[in-house]
Amino acid sequence: MTIETEEDEGGSTLKENILTIVLAVFIALIIRSFWLEPFRIPSGSMYPTLQVGDYLFVSKYSYGYSRYSFPAGLPIFKGRFFYTEPKRGDIVVFKFPKNPKIDFIKRVIGLPGDKIQVKDGRLYINGEVVEREERERYIIDEYVNVPEFYHQYNEVLPEGKKHRIIEISDEERIVDNTEEFEVPEDMFFVMGDNRDRSDDSRLRVGFVPKENLVGKARFIFFSHSDKGSLIKPWTWFNAIRWKRFFMGIE
Repeated sequence: MTIETEEDEGGSTLKENILTIVLAVFIALIIRSFWLEPFRIPSGSMYPTLQVGDYLFVSKYSYGYSRYSFPAGLPIFKGRFFYTEPKRGDIVVFKFPKNPKIDFIKRVIGLPGDKIQVKDGRLYINGEVVEREERERYIIDEYVNVPEFYHQYNEVLPEGKKHRIIEISDEERIVDNTEEFEVPEDMFFVMGDNRDRSDDSRLRVGFVPKENLVGKARFIFFSHSDKGSLIKPWTWFNAIRWKRFFMGIE
């Protein structure tokens, strides 16, 4: 028979607490690596679809798994397994090809083999202009010093997927008149929905390798504007964008 002293009980409790913490961390890593990972939107390149201050979940299983599915992007293996190719119009999180420590979020516009070009502000895919329908003006008045006014359109991709985009004009330097890009095998061409304020495949980002895909943006779980102050708790309620909670991302 073993008789436990008070000191033994304390040691046992400490071990149990440590084990519980380790187990919780392990489960969190498994969820983050294989199922869902949270991200925050810090910039305006995806307005109007995603706004600065949105917090969203990205599904890690949508396109299979690569080294970048796991914390720190450890080079455990190359390529992807359980791979499913993204569809045109998907909003994806990926590792910046020139610096994999940085996460980007954009919309997939070009698939392998496609030819993509912007001429006079209009998007062309494989030589055909992409349909767009003008709608009401769009105003960004949060996280900016002065309100910004944009033209807003419904863009209709070749397969019929419709999403909103905004443009300052069709005459912005560089981004509104590009060369024709031919998307290589196992690569993707991505663009921001804020077409004139997005660093994407037209500029510094370039083509995105399939290995760099992290996952597909699924839904917003929290969102806040800049109308509150961290040191004034009574302003927090009004800063929360309640209508964006659990909003699906298209």
